[in-house]
Amino acid sequence: MISLTSEYALRAMIYLARHRDEWPISGPRIAEEADIPRKYLSTILADLVRAGLLAGTRGKSGGFQFTRAARQIHLAEIIHPFEPVLENRRKCPFGNETCSDVNPCGAHDSWKAVKGAMEDFLARTTLQQLAAKRGDHAEGKTRPRSAR
Repeated sequence: MISLTSEYALRAMIYLARHRDEWPISGPRIAEEADIPRKYLSTILADLVRAGLLAGTRGKSGGFQFTRAARQIHLAEIIHPFEPVLENRRKCPFGNETCSDVNPCGAHDSWKAVKGAMEDFLARTTLQQLAAKRGDHAEGKTRPRSAR
């Protein structure tokens, strides 16, 4: 239900959350270890910097890190720049030119409930919760780096 771009943004942010003690982390490393195409990720990271979620530093020891704690970053903030459907910026996914409570398509009521549940999940869930693995909810915990 979310775009590939949003999936990659979430994957990159989860990677950064799980490797907090190694910040800043370079874009190429994130791309390689999170399995995201390098050029695609570069654009995504720039958008996340513009959104105020990441800070980027240039140079040999540069890279990316969060601007605030993972427990303070909600998933909705991460995907906001990439998901027009959540901001009602996209046409009805079922073909109506205009779809609203006044002029609903055949799936409007059901889709509205699904969209509402997804928006609620994204607004309530933090990056820390998503980055935690199997009961490991302590911020800053990392998983072993993948073999290169």
